[in-house]
Amino acid sequence: MTTYTNKGPKPESGRFVSFHRVKFWVGNAKQAASYYVTRMGFEPMAYKGLETGSRQVASHVIRQNKILFEFENMLNPYEPKEIGDHLSKHGDGVKDVAFQVEDLDAIYKRALERGATVVTEPSELSDDDGTVRYCVIQTYGDTTHTLYDLSNYKGFYLPGYRKVDPDTDPLTKLLPKVGLNFTDHLVGNQPDDEMTSIAEWYEKNLMFHRFWSVDDQQVHTEYSALRSIVVTNFEETIKMPINEPAVGKRKSQIQEYVDYYGGAGVQHIALNTDDIIDSVTKLRERGQQFLLIPKTYYTNLRERLKASKVKVTEDLDILEKLHILVDYDDNGYLLQIFTRTMQDRPTLFLEVIQRKNNSGFGVGNFKSLFEAIEVEQAERGNL
Repeated sequence: MTTYTNKGPKPESGRFVSFHRVKFWVGNAKQAASYYVTRMGFEPMAYKGLETGSRQVASHVIRQNKILFEFENMLNPYEPKEIGDHLSKHGDGVKDVAFQVEDLDAIYKRALERGATVVTEPSELSDDDGTVRYCVIQTYGDTTHTLYDLSNYKGFYLPGYRKVDPDTDPLTKLLPKVGLNFTDHLVGNQPDDEMTSIAEWYEKNLMFHRFWSVDDQQVHTEYSALRSIVVTNFEETIKMPINEPAVGKRKSQIQEYVDYYGGAGVQHIALNTDDIIDSVTKLRERGQQFLLIPKTYYTNLRERLKASKVKVTEDLDILEKLHILVDYDDNGYLLQIFTRTMQDRPTLFLEVIQRKNNSGFGVGNFKSLFEAIEVEQAERGNL
């Protein structure tokens, strides 16, 4: 892997603060949100629909600590056409990744001058709790970024939404807290030979910089390979890996995604926890399914760790039982696990990650992860 230390010039104005929310366009927002509440431990937070005066779309917003997911569907047979077309092409998937920013106008003006495609010019949403300023720009595929300036807003989410008491779903009381804290990173898959141009788009238009990368010589199996560049904002609070497939003997997981999604899009969302053993134990109790890792991985891991400076404090027997992966360097390690796909199309999945003085993305696990995914690809007839 390659780690980049040059952040480039600090933007003179405007700042990206953090991920805000991830918006999914789905066929049935009510049921999709409920699935994430039941399986992933989220809680109901906000609602927009006919009862709130929204005549075109219904939205269900759920949260877990700092993680916000919004599921939106169309209410009418043919409108909004954009949502219908998106669902027909992509199936359920991520439409928009929102960032909280400071000095929206400066970021917007700079992106516009540098050639970014604007979907919505700077606009305002207001209610009794203040005003939210926002704009929307186009990124890879049909995906967009909404930039929210919340400096003059004190509401619980955004104007136009009704607050929902988490206890309206009795499962929030009956089931234990999962303990996912914030969005660690969010991965976008690209068709072959488009990764570099997308990474450059973030560098040019948003003044992000390269943080980390791997190529197909570093990450491959007998069958498939990938290349990846991670871009991030100046403060390195938002990390966006950009992947593309590399030619192998058979179809890589990245190419499978592109084929079934119909182009570029969000492949997975990594959610950070302070205690992955506790989180994954509770997620499994809720019925969330994860990829299964072969026993040989843990046999090899134990041997490799004997020669490492790093001491993994977690019980390796428990990590093996839960199928949690370990990656490490001389400074620290990370623990990670990947869900099976969150819908029938083999596209979006989630990751749970815990970091112990390690800012990488599990490159040492990519081969094992690929092999686990290839087992499922073979079962789907797509390897």
